[in-house]
Amino acid sequence: VQLQASGGGLVQPGGSLRLSCAASESIFNFIVMGWYRQAPGKQRELVARIIGDANTNTNYADSVKGRFTISRDNAKSIVYLQMNSLKPEDTAVYYCNVGHRRLGTLWGQGTLVTVSS
Repeated sequence: VQLQASGGGLVQPGGSLRLSCAASESIFNFIVMGWYRQAPGKQRELVARIIGDANTNTNYADSVKGRFTISRDNAKSIVYLQMNSLKPEDTAVYYCNVGHRRLGTLWGQGTLVTVSS
């Protein structure tokens, strides 16, 4: 299973980015899909996750609630992270993470998000 993350980049404070994580197989094989991030010198932390097949069961880190939205497109096997009102403290490498029904926890490669003026 391959997880291809994309969409990172440099953005000014207050700006927006949308991250995408494309899976190489049907995302119905995944119990949970989510995004983690790791800032320099810090531990990797959960940003948002979506549980199940619909877009209704979601969890967010307190620091991103109201600004970030996670969603999944089952037809395209993609999970998105829409990030609005970005802050410098959102700067990190963002990783796609899934819980596979058979294979357990899987990670995609990271995509760098830099929020700076």
